[in-house]
Amino acid sequence: MSRVGVRCDVGPTRGIGHVMRCLALAEELQRRGLTVDFICDADTVPWAAAQLTARGITIRPAVWTPAEHVEVLSRYDAVVFDSYDLDAAVYSAVHSSGLPTLAIVDGDFRGAVADVLVDQNLAAELDHPVLPPDSVRLAGLDYVLIRDEIRALRPVDPPAARVVDVPKVFAFFGGTDAFGAGPAVVRALAATGVPFDATVVAPTPELAAQITAVSSLVNVIAPTDRLAAAVREADVTISASGTSTWELLCLGATAGLVCVVDNQVMGYERAIATGTAAGVGVLSQLQADPTAAAAVLKRLLTDSAERTRLAAAGWRMVDGQGRVRVADALLHLIS
Repeated sequence: MSRVGVRCDVGPTRGIGHVMRCLALAEELQRRGLTVDFICDADTVPWAAAQLTARGITIRPAVWTPAEHVEVLSRYDAVVFDSYDLDAAVYSAVHSSGLPTLAIVDGDFRGAVADVLVDQNLAAELDHPVLPPDSVRLAGLDYVLIRDEIRALRPVDPPAARVVDVPKVFAFFGGTDAFGAGPAVVRALAATGVPFDATVVAPTPELAAQITAVSSLVNVIAPTDRLAAAVREADVTISASGTSTWELLCLGATAGLVCVVDNQVMGYERAIATGTAAGVGVLSQLQADPTAAAAVLKRLLTDSAERTRLAAAGWRMVDGQGRVRVADALLHLIS
């Protein structure tokens, strides 16, 4: 039985986006009979660690130096990297050891050297970066890594129009909401002046208290294993413009995106430009003044035709089969 090691970022400030997309690939590899271990600090985010453990995935402590990586990964038949934090020398050392390598990137390779480079971002196939020697690049939404939970609830047909008097809103910002987007978005929702029924995920008691202070009418919950179901039940879903964006499109959600950090700018701008999501705003601007965000949200809450258009456009962009294509490439390396 082949073994794959996944070396990815995770943490209270880094979030869980890297873990979630690697988990999608791990589910596909497990389905094909491979064993997958994660080498990361997942225990720093208990919810993320629980997701891995529930799938029978062993979590090994993160290592940092090139030599440590070569030693730890020597027990595997292939490695998947998904990191903004690793030094470029780590990739070179592991690749030079002869171990088949696949690296998940977002535009900038950040020095990654690998046999296969996967950039699952919208319109990435239109970019033409200089590749490391003998590397293959898989780019665009055809390679989005979607988890079982999302795939199971993807609608068979494009979402139909749904007219409601009080729209349901679901908002979440990763497993940690490290930058406090939740309270800012609730403030913008309140500023719309129109009725809504909102549920917001707050990963910490402090964030929950801040959200409740803005509006006691909002239902505040902890991170949930029913995320996909909550998205399907909502009329509008608001999220950070990171990895979860492609999950929302796959589910046919009416998505309002918040650009939380700089590395999300590309995905944010491209999703808005292609009409697959609404741009709620850049978090720093939203926190300073919710007026512009409130205008965007008011339209989403009151215009059912716009909600339907966005949902259908996104549904057509992500078919949920990207992880199958990426797994095929990785297994080709192993074979």
